[in-house]
Amino acid sequence: MKALALAAFAVVAISISSFAADQKAPHQMASHPAEGGPDVAYMQKIMDAWDTLKTENVAGYYQQGPDHVFFDDSPLKYNGWQEYQTGAQAFLKSVSSLRLTVNDDARIHRQGDLAWGYATIKEEDTTTGGKHEMVTLRWTVIFEKAGDKWLIAHEHFSVPTP
Repeated sequence: MKALALAAFAVVAISISSFAADQKAPHQMASHPAEGGPDVAYMQKIMDAWDTLKTENVAGYYQQGPDHVFFDDSPLKYNGWQEYQTGAQAFLKSVSSLRLTVNDDARIHRQGDLAWGYATIKEEDTTTGGKHEMVTLRWTVIFEKAGDKWLIAHEHFSVPTP
């Protein structure tokens, strides 16, 4: 009788573990591509584009149009890429060099044609007046697949208060 109960338990345990192994998570958290989706290298590529100090080098990573809101540390928000581009150009004119580095805490989650990620970003810049500045930023980003590209539909940069 004990052997029969043990055998039945083993069958149930194997069935449950096989079922659990076949289940897919509703989204993936990874620092590597999720089925061709954005990854940490893609996040860094976007930061590298900002490092050029030219918004036209960054525009191709963003959804165009007024339906997308982008939050930055100052001002509070930009309604659409055009507004964001104009505001960013004002900041970029005040620096002579910029280096943005995605830190190793970056993560990407993906479900279907949407992906969201977060990271802290190390910013080093030199102002046009020669002052060297360093700060750590927070970045939360939502990507949307548009054709064969992953574009930023929404992002939020913030700087911790001292």
